[in-house]
Amino acid sequence: MRGRCRTARGPRAGAWSGRSSTAVRLGAVAVVLATTAAVGPGVAAAAEEVSATPVPYAFADGARSIEGARSTADATPLEPGTTYRSSLPGSGKVSYSLQLDSVSNAYVSVTAVPSPGSTVSVIDGLEVSVQDAEGNSCSFDSVPFGAARSPHPIAAWGMREISPTKPLCRNAGAYYVTVERADPEGEGSSPDPWDLEILAMTEPRTERAAATGAPEAWNSATPQPLQGTAERRRGGAGFTGATPLDEGVWRDGIRPGQTLFYAVPVDWGQQLAVTADLGSIESGATGYTSGALDLDLYNPARGHVAEVNVGYDGDQNSGSLPPLAPVDHANRNAAGGQVSAMRFAGSYYLAAHLAESVADTFGEGPFNLTLRVRVSGEPEGGPVYAGESVPRGAFEVSDQEREAAAEGVPVTGDDTAMRVVAVGGIGTGSALLVGLGVWTVLARRRGVA
Repeated sequence: MRGRCRTARGPRAGAWSGRSSTAVRLGAVAVVLATTAAVGPGVAAAAEEVSATPVPYAFADGARSIEGARSTADATPLEPGTTYRSSLPGSGKVSYSLQLDSVSNAYVSVTAVPSPGSTVSVIDGLEVSVQDAEGNSCSFDSVPFGAARSPHPIAAWGMREISPTKPLCRNAGAYYVTVERADPEGEGSSPDPWDLEILAMTEPRTERAAATGAPEAWNSATPQPLQGTAERRRGGAGFTGATPLDEGVWRDGIRPGQTLFYAVPVDWGQQLAVTADLGSIESGATGYTSGALDLDLYNPARGHVAEVNVGYDGDQNSGSLPPLAPVDHANRNAAGGQVSAMRFAGSYYLAAHLAESVADTFGEGPFNLTLRVRVSGEPEGGPVYAGESVPRGAFEVSDQEREAAAEGVPVTGDDTAMRVVAVGGIGTGSALLVGLGVWTVLARRRGVA
């Protein structure tokens, strides 16, 4: 039996307000795409110029700017469902607060974005912890930059869980989120402040008592990488602009220092497997970069799940994420963090980063990146939730998200807004055809003349 937040397999509430609204929105998309096509070569040239200068990170549109406090007594309040932009100084902690009830699980994801040109040590990274008003530790997470020592967006998460096996942090009241660097004074780390993107989410309790143990067995064999002809799909520059992918072989171009984001919808009972290939070059340059390509997987709450690092010597190389457990509500009871993080359905994020040092030996690129994405198993019934998540629909896979993954056009917020930039990498004429194709599919589904 599917959870209440999953009972409506059609559009999310408020996403479409009747046939006329649908026609107007989709018609607007067609007009924008047609206008883009009419502009001609200048737009394409501008797009190429933008892609030649990687964007460090694209923060969520409308993110609210706040300052973290040095003391929990002055902690800045966070509202679940609202995205914030803040900063982390070169040394010391910053704190934020949450007012929570006694029945919902809460998650806070913090994405750190070092400034361009800064340096980081091998063990430097981001640490996020959560405590209750009595000082009890609710969670702790640490995510490093890795062996390549290349500054790029990384995310760590904190949580407050309501569980019979976790007696602490169950009361309603104030909770404190503390953010700091793992090694701010380490050799090779610059003291520059980092930008932060912060998002808090809540997950309702289940109507029935949830399992207190993790699934005993699952297929942990390493699957064969998916084969087939690669299709081009340009990655986004942040979580909110992540390019949707469904099962398939996808090709993109990535430059040294760049991080590309993708979102893969994975439903209850399904198992995700991803392999990343870095293509060879023709220049004949020799050398070796350890950890040249870093591929990180984050769950729908932007909690870190797993990663793989791929070295590079100018020839083809690849690496696969470790075997991942099928999505199951009971995974949260697992002792290992990797299995525990596969705890809910929704969009799982891939962040691919090419180390800055690759340019020193092999040039500025772009380099060919291929992602082989496999989603195994049919969707299963999830838990019956006694309420809605915040933001709404965060822990489900909607029909809009499936359509978006098939077309490569992001679903934004509670609306099926189609972004022109998502198809910017395939030429204006093709973009127009894609936009009109999506318009036709959605129109037919909703009975729009």
